[in-house]
Amino acid sequence: MNRSSHGLGMLPLALILLLTPAQAWGSPSAEEFAVEDVHDEEWAPSPQQPRATPRLLRVVNGAASWYGPGFYGRQTASGERLRKGTFTAAHRTLPFGTRVRVTNLDNNRSVVVRINDRGPFRDHRVIDLAHGAASELRMMRAGEVPVRLEILP
Repeated sequence: MNRSSHGLGMLPLALILLLTPAQAWGSPSAEEFAVEDVHDEEWAPSPQQPRATPRLLRVVNGAASWYGPGFYGRQTASGERLRKGTFTAAHRTLPFGTRVRVTNLDNNRSVVVRINDRGPFRDHRVIDLAHGAASELRMMRAGEVPVRLEILP
């Protein structure tokens, strides 16, 4: 007896994959960020602030993409217009105005961006960067690069 007589034996792999529930990819919520103590002078509290508790830094790794020219001039979720050369970004859950240090793990270049939009809405990406930030990270040709996000106080 051959496999074709069983019906499902010859079902194409693509159809099986379509019928299989997709993994829910998503940007980490604040609760999913790993929290690390920061021992860098840059993060030390000012003399007016008590040192009772250490400053904490939230960190997550994932993939970053960037907004292409087709998005220039469009309104972001925060109401701003997306302009070429800006150091802004889209994140699914971080509040608008949050500052994030993004490090390209392929070349260790870093940039600080401000969250002003929602997204990315594809796969494993954790942030979409505006043109200026993507250019500074030298990721324009790659389109998508592995990154580390550090949420700044």
